[in-house]
Amino acid sequence: MQRYALNILLPAAAAFIVVLSQMGALDLYVQSVIMFMAINVIMSASLNLVNGNMGEFSCGHGGFMCVGAYVGSLLSMLLFTNSKLFGAALLPGYSALVLFPLVLLGAGAAAALVGVIVAVPSFKTRGDYLAIITLAVNYMVISAIQNLDVIGGPRGLTGMRPTMSAMEDVVNLPWMMIWVLIGAFGSVALIRRYISSTYGKGVNAVCQDEIAAEIMSVDTNRIKLVTFMVSSGLAGVAGALYAHVVGYVNPGSFDILKSTEAMVMVYLGGMGSLSGSVLSAVLFTLLLEALRPLQIYKWVLVPLILILLMQFRPEGIMGNKELPDMFPRLRKYFTFK
Repeated sequence: MQRYALNILLPAAAAFIVVLSQMGALDLYVQSVIMFMAINVIMSASLNLVNGNMGEFSCGHGGFMCVGAYVGSLLSMLLFTNSKLFGAALLPGYSALVLFPLVLLGAGAAAALVGVIVAVPSFKTRGDYLAIITLAVNYMVISAIQNLDVIGGPRGLTGMRPTMSAMEDVVNLPWMMIWVLIGAFGSVALIRRYISSTYGKGVNAVCQDEIAAEIMSVDTNRIKLVTFMVSSGLAGVAGALYAHVVGYVNPGSFDILKSTEAMVMVYLGGMGSLSGSVLSAVLFTLLLEALRPLQIYKWVLVPLILILLMQFRPEGIMGNKELPDMFPRLRKYFTFK
């Protein structure tokens, strides 16, 4: 029974949050903070898969999130809502209740395809050169969307909220909260399974010594390709969820500052630590909310915090360890069977 305690506790905690939201015990502001926290968990954990577990240096994660946000928004409008862009919806609005995962999968698939653009150059480049490539991809995505007036260009895109309203008309529940929590828990579980699998061991082998991994018959190019696609695909899912939470997307929301947020969370939590990524996403979201009254000046304090972290605790909160490594008694609760 202990082996399944975590698998029971996490869904129970998510259900408790949904019930409190439905009852009105959590106001809209608190609900939005929780949802942004869950989205940041996906962003932090997915980037840590590349920067931490695989040992590469990607700093353009906001670009993948941008692709997912726009593709997810367009799919939602095409399938479930009547819009000026697509006209009549292809499907009745109530079908979003069961088909909304297709929107998330489509957004993730589109972002994963863009991830191939990063994965292929990674076969020959590492370190600073790969960072430049990922940064360039981030700017390429934003510039392309800004010049596409058909989807709003620099003005942004709206029209996603009717999808959520259609779900609530069928069953009156906080569906956006439900989908965001499912996305966060599902992403963490997927990454945990991937890293702990036999195939995922090759990711850590590439991080330790790529040449030695090749000598031991590890297909490093395939490892990089799949890992970049998983990482960017999850960032796309985070982007689609973000678009539906906010109800509006603008290419400027996914610039280098968004990529910087993801990197800060990774280094704050600890490179290669999934537990650290989750913990840092929660703490960082709360920190941003606490600094919100400072407006633009918060982006002076956030880099300062990162500098202090690099000076006094460069390994981050968790280092490369997981919770069971620091608290051995929890190990039995983290066993996946």
